[in-house]
Amino acid sequence: MDINDLRSLFTVLGLASFVGIVWWAYSGRRGAAFEQAARIPLDDDDRPSSGVAGHKNQTRIEQ
Repeated sequence: MDINDLRSLFTVLGLASFVGIVWWAYSGRRGAAFEQAARIPLDDDDRPSSGVAGHKNQTRIEQ
């Protein structure tokens, strides 16, 4: 077994891992969980944001 055989083996294992992860992600059993996770940013639109972008920049100048 030389280095090229080892590289080929790792390439095939990497491809198999990639296909396995894609198959797992797109399987029908996980569709509802992924749909729920995708809706999280849209669920609380009516609340004001508490981040820096939600507040006006108010500077106080004292004389």
